Amino acid sequence: MATKKIVYKRPSKDEYYLDLAKSVCRRSTCTKVEIGAVIIRDDQVVATGYCGSPRGTKSSLEHGFCLRKQLGIPSGQRYEMCRSVHAEQNAIINAARSGTSLLGGDMYIYGKVRNEDEKTFEVLDAFPCFICKKMLINCGLKRVICSLKNGKSKIFKTSDWVKEWLKNDIIDDKFQYGAGVKK
Repeated sequence: MATKKIVYKRPSKDEYYLDLAKSVCRRSTCTKVEIGAVIIRDDQVVATGYCGSPRGTKSSLEHGFCLRKQLGIPSGQRYEMCRSVHAEQNAIINAARSGTSLLGGDMYIYGKVRNEDEKTFEVLDAFPCFICKKMLINCGLKRVICSLKNGKSKIFKTSDWVKEWLKNDIIDDKFQYGAGVKK
């Protein structure tokens, strides 16, 4: 009797860490998007973060509405009026709270946007906003790996952002958060 060989495709490390970010995003308390971030350094998870209100404060889910949407603020603008802290920021903050250096690490970001039915989601191009990009550069991360709505991912080197912004203005960045996010 011949035995059947089991074929198993082991996920790459990038796929594995993006899957962790996908799991983390489920903790988000934003009524519009769920975004999760995982920071890896020396092949270890050192911090996670999701889009959510500051510790001890009331989230948009608890309020039952999005403040920015109620005020008519378009996606990608006036972040200071959002109740949530971005996933990338929360991951950096959580690393700082534990005294963990991020120098040379990688961040994995997975995101999805809520559909009009308010019950289902679509994967989005989970590019960090300009505020988060600046923080990712300054905290010393090397790479940022983002989920894409086509099911793939895109890898950015923070050093490439720096080179690009030396040549062109920050506003010329072609991978901006908000493209494809429903207003």
